[in-house]
Amino acid sequence: MTNITLSISDDLARQAQSAGLLRSEAIEQLLREAMKKRQVDRLFATMDKLAALEPRLTEEEIDAEIAAARAERARRR
Repeated sequence: MTNITLSISDDLARQAQSAGLLRSEAIEQLLREAMKKRQVDRLFATMDKLAALEPRLTEEEIDAEIAAARAERARRR
């Protein structure tokens, strides 16, 4: 278990306290949600980078790659 000390404005602390957000369980849930969002944001950023890469394969080239991979897998069986 890790203890964390935060410095936030008194106004925000009062609002968070009245909303029940300063409980350990609530903070843990907020942190987990923020981490998931960050992972999703990174995934989409990576997808954008991949989509921008050249050269892009045509649909026919993709089909040929899939067929070759399936043939190779069948050959190994």
